[in-house]
Amino acid sequence: MNNEVAEVLWEGVHCSLAIERPAVGVVVVRLIGWDAGEFGDVPMKELAKDLAKSGLIELFIDARAVKGASIEVSGEWAQWLAKNRARFKHISMLTGSRFIQLTANFVRRFADLGELMRIYTDPVAFDAALLQSATCAKVGE
Repeated sequence: MNNEVAEVLWEGVHCSLAIERPAVGVVVVRLIGWDAGEFGDVPMKELAKDLAKSGLIELFIDARAVKGASIEVSGEWAQWLAKNRARFKHISMLTGSRFIQLTANFVRRFADLGELMRIYTDPVAFDAALLQSATCAKVGE
């Protein structure tokens, strides 16, 4: 049985960030607004709880409602993802604008994630992949 909190939410002045766990081994990060780093490394510490468990994590980053992200924030996430790359089955990121798509490509290259990181521009395809992962993980619980 999963004893993790199903959702953790942070509300800031410029951004809100939620971490959801729809199934064991499936984690969703949802961002809204402008990510200027106002939450510091708190989201990464929360995600570390999932990484500490056995098995690989499927990480979904829903950035469809992100207006922008600072270079510093993008760099911090890239470093964190690179450091933890071996703990992910895959990283799937939905972008909502060309700017965020460029940012996602930077993170993928900087963190040397290659095919491990999938970048989506179609919300329907992203949502379908998330649903499939959560459904498969629940069947395996």
